[in-house]
Amino acid sequence: MKLSYLLLLLCLITSVSFAQTGYSVRGSVADTVANVKLANTSISVLNAKDSTLRKFTRAGADGSFTMNGLGKGKFILLVTYPKYADYVEEFTLDSVKTTHNFGRISVILKSRLLEGVIVKGTRAAIKIKGDTTEFNASSFTVQANAKVEDLLKQLPGIQIDKDGKITAQGQTVNKVLVDGEEFFGDDPTLVTKNLRADMVDKVQLYDKASDQAAFTGIDDGQKSKTINIKLKEDKKNGYFGKADVGVGTKDFYQAQVAVNKFAGKEKMSAYGTLANTGKTGLGWEDSNKFGTSGSNVEFVDGGISIYSNGGDDIEGWGGRYDGEGIPVARAGGVHYDNKWGTDKQTINGNYKIGSLTVNGDRNNQSQNNLPGSQTNSASIINTNTDQRFNNYIFRQKADATYNYKIDSTSNIKLSVDGTFKNVESNNTNVTRGERGNGQLINTEDRNTDSKGDEKTFNFSAFYTKKLKKAGRTLSVNLTQSLDQNNNNGFLYSNIEAFDTLGVSSRKQLTDQYKINKVETSIFNSNITYTEPFSKSFSLVANYGIGVSNSTADRRTFSPAVANPGRNQDQALYNTLVDSLTNNYRLDQLTNQGGLVFNYKKDKTTINFGTKVAAVRFEQLNKINNREFDRNFVNWNPQASYQYRFSQQKSFRFNYNGSTRQPTIDQIQPIINNTNPLYLVVGNPNLTPSFTNRFSISYNSYKVLSNRSIYISGSYSLTSNPIVSNVSTNRNTGFTTSQSVNLTGETPTNFYVYSGINSKIKFLGGISAGIGANTNGSTYFNMVNGALNRTRSNSYSATINLQKYKEKKFDLYANIGPTYNYSVSSLNPEINNNGGGFTTNHSFNYYLPGKFQIGTDGNYEYRAPTKSFDQKFSRFLVNAYVQKAFFKSESLKIKANVNDIFNQNKGFDRSASGNLITQSSYTTIKRYFMLSIVYDFSKMGGSSDIK
Repeated sequence: MKLSYLLLLLCLITSVSFAQTGYSVRGSVADTVANVKLANTSISVLNAKDSTLRKFTRAGADGSFTMNGLGKGKFILLVTYPKYADYVEEFTLDSVKTTHNFGRISVILKSRLLEGVIVKGTRAAIKIKGDTTEFNASSFTVQANAKVEDLLKQLPGIQIDKDGKITAQGQTVNKVLVDGEEFFGDDPTLVTKNLRADMVDKVQLYDKASDQAAFTGIDDGQKSKTINIKLKEDKKNGYFGKADVGVGTKDFYQAQVAVNKFAGKEKMSAYGTLANTGKTGLGWEDSNKFGTSGSNVEFVDGGISIYSNGGDDIEGWGGRYDGEGIPVARAGGVHYDNKWGTDKQTINGNYKIGSLTVNGDRNNQSQNNLPGSQTNSASIINTNTDQRFNNYIFRQKADATYNYKIDSTSNIKLSVDGTFKNVESNNTNVTRGERGNGQLINTEDRNTDSKGDEKTFNFSAFYTKKLKKAGRTLSVNLTQSLDQNNNNGFLYSNIEAFDTLGVSSRKQLTDQYKINKVETSIFNSNITYTEPFSKSFSLVANYGIGVSNSTADRRTFSPAVANPGRNQDQALYNTLVDSLTNNYRLDQLTNQGGLVFNYKKDKTTINFGTKVAAVRFEQLNKINNREFDRNFVNWNPQASYQYRFSQQKSFRFNYNGSTRQPTIDQIQPIINNTNPLYLVVGNPNLTPSFTNRFSISYNSYKVLSNRSIYISGSYSLTSNPIVSNVSTNRNTGFTTSQSVNLTGETPTNFYVYSGINSKIKFLGGISAGIGANTNGSTYFNMVNGALNRTRSNSYSATINLQKYKEKKFDLYANIGPTYNYSVSSLNPEINNNGGGFTTNHSFNYYLPGKFQIGTDGNYEYRAPTKSFDQKFSRFLVNAYVQKAFFKSESLKIKANVNDIFNQNKGFDRSASGNLITQSSYTTIKRYFMLSIVYDFSKMGGSSDIK
């Protein structure tokens, strides 16, 4: 019996001992800059509750450490080494995660980090880990049910405007990841406006390198400012979401719902939205997700790509809502990502579906300044056009990415996506043209109806392999894309021209049916090899083959019998119009190779090299079987220099040269008569242009003072440019345009953006910033045989203020003047030069009783100009009042008013070459709305559902 008790006691001791030793941590310590392993580093594990010492050890000769027997609980890892900044990080061990692997811990000399670390007790609110700035979310307090966006507003160096656009350390954030993975593709606000702030453990801010650079470790200059949201371990299981339904006056409405379910490494999400308030999705970029229009083939840097110009009404509407008209948007999507096999395999997939309808009116006033004395009325043609538009687009897109780590040295990444779009558009235009003295020169009544669909498919495979020698790598990248765009539509135009006595001199009736079909198949392959000559000097060599097959079949038909009644019966249009019909084929074979050298030592990184592409074009006009073959050698030199003064301060210089081939629209020998008053003629004799581009940037950020300074600029010049040659008949106002190469002149383009942001202590810690921007260009065109040089510049300055006080208020304000300058050499006395002023603001205030009030808006002023003698001003203000219910504040009732002063006016003013234009259009004006907002969550065993 005693023996039995003894055996039972031994089992209990063994099980307890096993339970304690089963929980451990491990990692390694190295210098951030010198990459030296730090032997004998002190490694301490503290109890998170009271900071008492739990375990202690020292790193081995290779900087690695392992610590067993910790047990369950929340702990703090403290890493210390003489003359180096302390490294502090919280972690948790439980039955799900018994071992925490810190990986490589990079520490930095205190001499390099005088302003780099803020420590609150034993918990670092902000830490610098190599090139990454990491914020501990628990050090910042947010409201109940706050979203990630509300948390980001409190973080030093990060600003978010009223639309959710994020700026960090003076640069725009293009990606927001969740645990290192994309969430609903590349729209940042689908993360910041969807995920809850209380789920976040850490926020990491860094410059994300390209896949190629991340693999090779060699900087290729392609970086994007990125935020990674690391979730708490206990917030990776459960579900959460939000529903928002609103009904307003004047038949306005909006409804949104988002549901998310997380199960460890598996994430599933879905969202839907329905609105006619101008909201097309959950985020500020979502309007661009509907983008589509007529496709074109463009030759860029030795390769052919598809792009959309939206310039041909028959080829469809651009598919975006930018404030013109009244929209009705329906959008939805689902997301799934998962990891398995000890994270060797990952998959990330998305599906989006949506439709957008936009209806409205638009008025365009333009002034066409022809060569000659401006006292001569024939040198000025003023045009007034009233337009009615009805547009619709339906879009579906699916994409998936699969990543497989074959072993420790090789990896393969497969990506696929497909898109289907259907577009319908109807435009009615009534135009009146007058000479400079007010005499009538022409009138036009024009209607276009079009329908079209586009199917796009893309596939890529990226294989990487690390070879035996450190730094020696091999990668293979294969891509295939298919694009098919079919459009058809009717064009009806009735034009009448008048002589100087007001007598009708010409009548022209156009009644046509058009079919446009553009198809493109592109295959590209690229093999990249890296060879390190030393620790600081390496070579990147690449070679690739590209094959492209494209056809552009455009056909125009007229009815056998002229029909002025706009009869849109396709069967009646059976006569082919030869001058407006063409079937063009482009086949391209590209052989491209390049060598790029990389030097990186201490704080300096230098890249220089070039790519050379031998391109063969085989062009065939299928209408007359005329072949036109061309061969080009495209040279693309590149060079960059970067000096990093510290982890938060750097200077960069870049240069690149690129060859730009003419587009198929420019070279296809066909007349585009979509606007019969303005014909566009193709020019198959065009040759490429070459652009040299130089750019610089400087960024500095100090954590303690939250001060950022940035300046960036670019200057480019183009030789053998492709410009427009415009010829206008002074008697009738009819215009013909064709692209031509211009010799002896060099267009230029530049921009400079600069700013400084800092926290002002004597103003209560408010963040303030000053910015100054300018951009300009010198470009050329031919007008009635005369060379016209246009110099255009714009200047702006801004002051911005931002302040967030938890549970009290948050505010953002931006104010500053603008000035635009544009002068044409043919008509210097007629211009659109003028100043302006803009402001933007948002303010939210938290009242007792769980009430909240707020406002946002902007003011815009444009002064009169010589071309347009009327000033323009607009003051838009929106406001709301909100009441929250329940302890968790999960239910809110919100009343808001859009455009309180009913001043919203659709307006735009621009100048290009010898043409100055001013537009006004239908847009959303004042309405009231009452909304119910419900947040629900059940994560990690807790729930706020009431």
